Amino acid sequence: MKNILIIFTGGTIGSSIHNGTIDTDDKTSFLLLTQFKQRYPQINVNFTTRQPYQILSENLTPSVWTRLISAIENENPQNYDGIIITHGTDTLAYTAAALSFYFHALNIPIFLISSHLPLSNINANGLDNFSFAIEKILNDDLTGCFVPYRNPAEKSVTLHNATRLTCSPQLSNDFFSVGNLDLTKKRIDVALKANFSERILLIKPYPALNYDNFDITNADAVLHDLYHSGTACTAMDLGKNHSLLGFIKRCEKQKITLFLTPIMKSANFYQSTHELSLCNAEIIWNMSLEAAYVKLSLAYGNFADDSDVISFMRQDLAGEYI
Repeated sequence: MKNILIIFTGGTIGSSIHNGTIDTDDKTSFLLLTQFKQRYPQINVNFTTRQPYQILSENLTPSVWTRLISAIENENPQNYDGIIITHGTDTLAYTAAALSFYFHALNIPIFLISSHLPLSNINANGLDNFSFAIEKILNDDLTGCFVPYRNPAEKSVTLHNATRLTCSPQLSNDFFSVGNLDLTKKRIDVALKANFSERILLIKPYPALNYDNFDITNADAVLHDLYHSGTACTAMDLGKNHSLLGFIKRCEKQKITLFLTPIMKSANFYQSTHELSLCNAEIIWNMSLEAAYVKLSLAYGNFADDSDVISFMRQDLAGEYI
């Protein structure tokens, strides 16, 4: 009989609706197991359940990842055939990356399960996602961290590599990945503590972005998002305060490393991307913004020297497509 550890953490999959408000509910978490046993009474699995906390995932901070990792490690995960974690959809991609990076050497699969609607709704996809994870643990020999998710308009569940998952597009309940699923894992001997820096400043580009509005004195590093083509404003003629080039120089003067992502390696780049590549900034190639943010947070939580951080960022720990 397979032994599966289930960690309930809240989210929509652990919520109910009262007076038009969706919120976590102590009784709802275990509804998932009830529904699964009703749908598949013939499947015999030994479940161990834990519920270290219950939150809506939009309220998550990096300290919650430390708490979740501690809850998993306290259960001696190597004694199980697989681990399933319920989670909200808003920050699903971030937590998936955090667990994938930290548990990169674990020899059993970890699945993060979400639902776009509370489980009481017949149209919710949470049970399908959960059942898919159970099937994989029972029938496949996987290692790594994954997110099974059925987009609401689709009939089948898609298995996502946790470090390649991106957040849902605006006004959508769908999930997509950067790159294709890769079930291979590279083994790198990196001893990590479950420490995540909360001092990573994330900046997203938009027209008329004014860099004078940012105080970077308390940041460990700056992670700068880019437009989909790997670009950002580098023109100076409309004001130096709008150009990323000037901001990179400012970060350099204050001895704060600036990281750029996402950029896909290619034979040809836009002029602005070429200019950025010549500056004193670290480019994180071929990685999603979510994975890059989490990996930086873990890096600065573990290493004091920027050179160690940069070396860590260049290592493929969990198939993050670098």
